[in-house]
Amino acid sequence: NNCKMKKNLILLLFLSSQLFSQNSEQLFKEGNEQYKLSNYSEAISSYEKIEALGLISSALYYNLGNCHYKLNQVASAIYNYEKALLLDPLNEDAQSNLVFAKRLTIDAIEEIPKTIFQKLDDAIVKKLSYNEWAIVNVVFSVLGTLLFLLFYFSFTPSKKRMFFVTSILSFLLLLVTLFFTIKEYTYSNTTVEAIIFSKETSINNAPTDNSEKIFTLHEGTKVLVLDTVDNWKKIRISDGKTGWIISDKIKTLSIFQKN
Repeated sequence: NNCKMKKNLILLLFLSSQLFSQNSEQLFKEGNEQYKLSNYSEAISSYEKIEALGLISSALYYNLGNCHYKLNQVASAIYNYEKALLLDPLNEDAQSNLVFAKRLTIDAIEEIPKTIFQKLDDAIVKKLSYNEWAIVNVVFSVLGTLLFLLFYFSFTPSKKRMFFVTSILSFLLLLVTLFFTIKEYTYSNTTVEAIIFSKETSINNAPTDNSEKIFTLHEGTKVLVLDTVDNWKKIRISDGKTGWIISDKIKTLSIFQKN
């Protein structure tokens, strides 16, 4: 009886996953059709139903970004393009459309010049998510192990030399990519970014309503969240300025939650 119950449970879980998959595919097709007909709000509704099922993807957020862009909803467009890139930093379409969406923002913030190490980090490490770097780790681990075994069981000196050198290189690359994986994982779990959703909002110098207003931000601007006090969040913008904003004015960039 227990065996039958387990089999029935497995079958039920399998059928449920298949149903979710088929349902999401249908919703994705519906969203695409609505987008082609310029029914952008209806397309958003279909895509958000997929998100509610927990079946998220870079393509899903990219499509959501396109719909909001067409409706001139700047903050929502940028928000979804950024989420698409969280899932797939190599999504060139999302990268390109994010540039266009940012041109619609009002705030012209001059970024602090990056160091050579920050530029290298952007050019190499941030090209992949930590999950993708983890896959690269596995590849180099398997490759290094195979090459070492070939070295161990080879009898020809030239082949032993070749397999030894290539196995050492593979293990060195494994260490480098492991460092990249840990670095990206730490960054993803300690860095909280957000998008301003208010048309215009004042940034205060303290987390109180009667504190001094030090500058103003507009929808679509990306900020770094540093701290939280009650319903206030301390933020930093790309030019280094910091201040406090009411939490409801921003949406945190996360693939696990919607606010």
